[in-house]
Amino acid sequence: MMLALRPRAIAIPRARTSSRIALAARIRYYSVVANAPIPKKTKVWDSADEAVKDVKSGDIILSGGFGLCGIPETLIAAMTRRPEVKNLTAVSNNAGAGDHGLVKLIKSGQLDKVMISYLGGNKYLESAYLNGDVGIELVPQGTLVARLHAHASGEPALYTPTGANTAVETGGIPIRYKPGGMKAGVLIPGNKKEAREFGGRRFILEPAIAGDVAFVHAWKADEVGNLVFRYTANNYNGVMARNAKLTIVEAEEIVPVGSLSPNAIHVPGVYVDRIVKATEPKTIEVVKLAPSKEEQTKEATPGESNDKAHKDWRHRIAKRAAREIGDGFYVNLGVGIPTLIPEHLNPSVKVWLESENGILGMGPYPTPDQVDPDIINAGKETTTLLPGASCFDSAESFNMIRGGHMDVTCLGAMQVSQAGDIANFMIPGKLVKGIGGAMDLVSNPDKTKVIVTMQHVAKDGAPKIVKECSLPLTGARAVSLIVTDMAVFQVDRAAGQLLLTDIAEGVTLDELKAKTACDFQVSSHVATF
Repeated sequence: MMLALRPRAIAIPRARTSSRIALAARIRYYSVVANAPIPKKTKVWDSADEAVKDVKSGDIILSGGFGLCGIPETLIAAMTRRPEVKNLTAVSNNAGAGDHGLVKLIKSGQLDKVMISYLGGNKYLESAYLNGDVGIELVPQGTLVARLHAHASGEPALYTPTGANTAVETGGIPIRYKPGGMKAGVLIPGNKKEAREFGGRRFILEPAIAGDVAFVHAWKADEVGNLVFRYTANNYNGVMARNAKLTIVEAEEIVPVGSLSPNAIHVPGVYVDRIVKATEPKTIEVVKLAPSKEEQTKEATPGESNDKAHKDWRHRIAKRAAREIGDGFYVNLGVGIPTLIPEHLNPSVKVWLESENGILGMGPYPTPDQVDPDIINAGKETTTLLPGASCFDSAESFNMIRGGHMDVTCLGAMQVSQAGDIANFMIPGKLVKGIGGAMDLVSNPDKTKVIVTMQHVAKDGAPKIVKECSLPLTGARAVSLIVTDMAVFQVDRAAGQLLLTDIAEGVTLDELKAKTACDFQVSSHVATF
């Protein structure tokens, strides 16, 4: 018989530290009973091959990880040793890279379809998709984790602003081409979504994703299935562990019951069915290093910032965008030009950088001795953590993003309209590399200021600021400020109008008008940068 222990309240005096420590120890003694009986059934299995033996053809497999960080490589390798299991659907943020991750199951001919957020540089999967050999359902990163969380919570669907007024809503991204590829036509079109307005905002209805089996990578697991993740290896692993009918965990360390602090547990054992020892080595997708510890912590001087801006148009854009960011801001920076912005912040301005794979308080690139495969940024690069940083799972990350808790997000674009529509994820007729987190990042522009940093014209000379976007949208009426190598425009999203506030040195108003494919108003005082 299991006994419920009555909690004891103990007052802890403030005056003497030694007394507080002693009483804290007593609280711990009364809170966790060391020798109380617990169920004897263990969830630890001898091998990964045995643990995956019940996976069957046609199953939906949920695979944790982000890039190569926190991927269940041991369990994936075990599945490749069961080639008779075919027609699998895999759900993950991405499908691995090189010879690592889910790409192994594509090469073995076992995967029929993947539901992912980002394809990236996975050339093998790209080729298989273009040839009609495998299906890809691209899902915004935050929507993917929300759909997984919905099923784990017993909810059939959810409404989200992410993807409204885009190809995600209309089903405009093909899931699978006919054998022969793009030229042969679409075999399975994208899924069209129902839309509805709440409080004047457009939301789309996204169905929950239900998994048959979850493959999860944990740092530590005890014998009854309690899990602890390490830094950014949390990512999708927690939500997937909670979702599936059968959850199989590979753990770096399997520890006795009672070894883990109840306060440290990320996933309670109720969600976990089987545990095996992780045996495959960890891999880092992109090792990016600081030149030295001195350079890592060195603050750029105004002179160095000016010098970079004069020599490089990318730094000119980044320097101007940096003026929009205040001290203590919570900021998400996209890839490319936005990553240069920290180099141009005023020395008095310190910010909290958020990385959507699960960091708030991201630091600079590491030195060689600081490299950690479990501390990775959204670009799959090595990074570091600042004092006061926190790490969390992808569900938490996108809750804070969609909820408008970021002050500013900066990202690039292929086109921006005069109403603030942004297109930055696909060009029709070409492969879609993926949606990633961009649609989520621009989904709440009333609370999070969206700044676009980009060249004013495309490589062919075509204007990138237009009356209406011709490319598929990432978000509608989302952008509040456009910073290019030629000018800065404030966007009135409600009126659908642009106001020129800054013009780059050496650029004339006539030249700017010729290279901008929409009308704009001119401020009474136009600054130069």
